[in-house]
Amino acid sequence: MQFKQEFLDKLKNAKKLVFFTGAGISAESGIATFRGKDGIWNKMKPEELASFDAFMKNPDLVWQWYQHRREIVHNTKPNAGHIAIAELEKFYDVTVVTQNIDNLHRRAGSTKIFELHGNIERNFCVDCKTFYYLNDLENTESVPHCKKCGGLIRPDVVWFGEFLPQDQFSGGEKAAEWSDLCFVVGTSAVVYPAAYIPMSAKRAGAYLVEINIEPTELSTNTDYSVFGKSGEILPHILEFIKQQK
Repeated sequence: MQFKQEFLDKLKNAKKLVFFTGAGISAESGIATFRGKDGIWNKMKPEELASFDAFMKNPDLVWQWYQHRREIVHNTKPNAGHIAIAELEKFYDVTVVTQNIDNLHRRAGSTKIFELHGNIERNFCVDCKTFYYLNDLENTESVPHCKKCGGLIRPDVVWFGEFLPQDQFSGGEKAAEWSDLCFVVGTSAVVYPAAYIPMSAKRAGAYLVEINIEPTELSTNTDYSVFGKSGEILPHILEFIKQQK
């Protein structure tokens, strides 16, 4: 695979990389995107399942739907793109800022991750905010109740109408602003406020690289766009770096 020389020169001299990832990289592992032609929201109405009001109105239905999504995630493996990002930690200071909730980056081996929309493998009590993993819960067929206060336990994901976790957003934004190269991988970068992060990187002087299967609204603002599957492109980038080192 041939890359633009300017990009390769930037890569050789870089110290800090940020990967801003979205549903596209997970789709290559078999997890449906939300807004593509086969997206989850084409089958379900988001307001019926992914809002706090929906959860309080019918907690068992929402819980069971997320349990179904967890099963899909548990049966999915990180792909070559996830693994290449993790492997790049051997050569750079790498930060992953992800919009995905599937935990695949961590399972691939990445160690510095900011999760803008939460993590489907975590849960918390809506009343006392105590965190729970699934193996902490005795019953997962219907919505569980907190062992401390009896409150309902919900998935630790950001629902419609909710704010992003401030520590995750600010941490991701700071990493982007300090990066030498910021890769935008598998996302159209149109969902705000998350989409501010790659633009923050560019404003701060980072070289902005897009890896996506097709052009997006971000394409005109990038320094370099590479179109194709991230699971094919990222391993080539990793191989180039290995040859340099």
